[in-house]
Amino acid sequence: MTVTVLFFCLMALFFCDRLAWSAEKTKTAQAPVVSEGKTFTVEYTLKVDGKIVDSTKGKKPLEFKGGSHQVVPGFEKAVMGMKVGEKKSFKLSPKEGYGMEKPDAIREIPKSKLPPGKELKEGMTLYAKGKSGQSLPVRIVKVKKDVVVINFNHPLAGRTLNFDVKVLEIK
Repeated sequence: MTVTVLFFCLMALFFCDRLAWSAEKTKTAQAPVVSEGKTFTVEYTLKVDGKIVDSTKGKKPLEFKGGSHQVVPGFEKAVMGMKVGEKKSFKLSPKEGYGMEKPDAIREIPKSKLPPGKELKEGMTLYAKGKSGQSLPVRIVKVKKDVVVINFNHPLAGRTLNFDVKVLEIK
């Protein structure tokens, strides 16, 4: 009788342990992942040519909705499937990032069309308004007598982007 009770106690412990392990495995398998339609928050550092050009460290993290095209395509694709707390480093080609520089995006603009009272210098960044009212950075390539040569390409167009990302939250 004692052996039978002991046997059933051991079996109960074994099955309880298996059930707990199975429940934990199911819980882990159901942890949310970055996917289309979900809003998620990430911390990132962006390096170009080994230099940090942007980072959320010490600032508000980046939040966006998967599939909404709010970030460059390669970034969104690289973070898909990540879980909260997961870290990842990845490299994006210009095609996956801000695209290649387009020569037709470099234009001569009459000085009269630019805000008055600013001393315009080569290399200076100005901000133009996009079609939907957003602010777009543009760079002065050259200042001539009556015109200014402006590059309307994104400042990171044609560049390889190196990201270090950590997923902070998924909603």
